[in-house]
Amino acid sequence: MAININRVILAGNLTKDPDVRYLPSGTPVTAFRMAVNRRFKGKSGDVDETCFIDVKVYGRQAENCGEYLSKGRNVLVEGYLRLEEWDSEGGKRSKHVVVADRVQFLGFGKEREDEKVVAPDVSDVPIGDEGEDDDFPF
Repeated sequence: MAININRVILAGNLTKDPDVRYLPSGTPVTAFRMAVNRRFKGKSGDVDETCFIDVKVYGRQAENCGEYLSKGRNVLVEGYLRLEEWDSEGGKRSKHVVVADRVQFLGFGKEREDEKVVAPDVSDVPIGDEGEDDDFPF
């Protein structure tokens, strides 16, 4: 019996403002990219590595992300990896994205610390895999 686990937990900063769109069914979907940093010891000292991750959020939580998140905001994302494939002029393309079950709003980025925004707690909002009819890769 094989055990399959597909779970991702990431903390990082948004690299640009989120993009909110709606599926033909009317379901909101928000996409954003986050930068996740990792520091490790290399041969010549500390090395910083940044990984850029595409994230999608569906439903009510997507609307909250679109309303309350912005570039530089620090977030914690929990979800799973999904492979998205599409055709383009150069042939078939694909990429992995994180489909978020939960997005927790953390502190602001350095340039936004002076703002006071109270975001709702959306950690208990269930998010299903509603992206099956998602026909736009963003």
